[in-house]
Amino acid sequence: MAAEYILEMKNITKKYGENTVLSNVSLKIRPGEIHALLGENGAGKSTLMNVLFGMPVIHATGGFSGEVLIDGEKTVITSPHDAMLKGIGMVHQEFMLLPGFTITENIKLNREITKPNIMSRIFGAKMESLNMKQMSTDARQALDSVGMSIDEYTMVHGLPVGYMQFVEIAREIDKKGVKLLVFDEPTAVLTESEAAQLLKVMKEIAAKGIAIIFITHRLDEVINATDGITILRDGQFVTACETKDTTAVRLAEMMIGREGEFSFVTAEPREFKDNAPVALKVSHLAVDMPGEVVKDASFEVHEGEIFGIGGLAGQGKIGVPNGIMGVYESTGEVEFFGQKMKLNDARAALSSGMAMVSEDRRGVGLLLDESIENNIVFNAMQIHGDYTKKFLGFTQKDTKAIRKHAEDMIKELDIRCFSPLQHTGTLSGGNQQKVCIARALTMNPKMLFVSEPTRGIDIGAKKLVLETLVKLNRELGMTIVMVSSELMELRSICDNVAIVSEGKVVDVLPVNSSDADFGLAMSGIRPERGGVLHA
Repeated sequence: MAAEYILEMKNITKKYGENTVLSNVSLKIRPGEIHALLGENGAGKSTLMNVLFGMPVIHATGGFSGEVLIDGEKTVITSPHDAMLKGIGMVHQEFMLLPGFTITENIKLNREITKPNIMSRIFGAKMESLNMKQMSTDARQALDSVGMSIDEYTMVHGLPVGYMQFVEIAREIDKKGVKLLVFDEPTAVLTESEAAQLLKVMKEIAAKGIAIIFITHRLDEVINATDGITILRDGQFVTACETKDTTAVRLAEMMIGREGEFSFVTAEPREFKDNAPVALKVSHLAVDMPGEVVKDASFEVHEGEIFGIGGLAGQGKIGVPNGIMGVYESTGEVEFFGQKMKLNDARAALSSGMAMVSEDRRGVGLLLDESIENNIVFNAMQIHGDYTKKFLGFTQKDTKAIRKHAEDMIKELDIRCFSPLQHTGTLSGGNQQKVCIARALTMNPKMLFVSEPTRGIDIGAKKLVLETLVKLNRELGMTIVMVSSELMELRSICDNVAIVSEGKVVDVLPVNSSDADFGLAMSGIRPERGGVLHA
């Protein structure tokens, strides 16, 4: 008789030293079920999944207490490879693809198909050749199953992030004997249509009897796509319920534990006059950023404004701040408070009074093997020489000042951590994002670029981040340029929003413009009185 549950995790408790990060947490998943695992960043979701996958960080820090059962039988998972052999796979939030390899090579990595040749007949199986024809056939089948028509021999390097997400899924689907898949924030980087396609694919996978653990902060997707839900808060089990018995509002309240505090942040709209000082003037900016190429962007940002940049994925909006800040090669003209900026020079941009929170917090934003406090002060030390002191003619770190500042930022931004000395690589995604914001603020910038600041962040953390941006703007007068795929967020706190399509700024709209105007601009059409004008 088959077991009722494909996975049971019973009374899982995990401690790091004296800190309890999971306390008697349980999780049950049925075959073919899509089960949402919800909780704020730092609630314990990642640690619970680390236990499930037998990650080294768990075993190297004293293990855990509790039981893990697969198909009703108690099991010990010693490593991620062991988890894979037991039929457990994962689609990661941070891509685990090799950019220098083709899609086929990534899908079949460590599971290559070989065929005999003359050398292998003499020296053994280790000399066999790769059977690229069979591997590409398998890859094609996996890609078709997730609705991707892209050629299986395409290099991963340069692919839009949405494509890379589907390649990750195709790789897991291609594995044999998969019983359970974990989807970690799979729609965070996807457009609305891509997200809809992914949810459709998830349902098709579940229909084949494969269970799915769906980790997301988008509660509408939870309501529309899942069968059951488990909620964690502060490392403890809150509740498990069937999706049909709850609502998005109720889920939000249970996640943050503070009824009514999940409501969206809004800032009172303001109108900037034509004669207001111009902080940033961008003229014919072109940026060579793979997947987010900018062809011709021109706009102005007024001093004291929160200026939004929106648009669909892959249209170039993310390339704008990356080009201005010197992360990717760019051409055009940028004036900052009347001074012409030197492009393609990140140090010059930082020295001028600009700071940036990158959308790629792990690849660009953070030093993952360094402490929180070192990450927070790194740019300020390198560019301005802050948090240093002279001793016998030598420049040294001012560890006391660094610690005090880090503690203040941790408190102000509610960074969930054990201490300022904790490595940022061990933090949850949302808390890593907060460290990025703390680092940017430590530069005391005149202008702050924030790119996808709420991507992969839970409701409570998202609210705090948006409130922080409004506070910086309203109380300190900081000029902010916010790039986001979430149009609702842009319209909630920005004064004006530039919409980018096909690498060009289609229009700059006041936030109180009609939904139709925003919709047209997102489609590459600029509304005009008496009709529409194609950009």
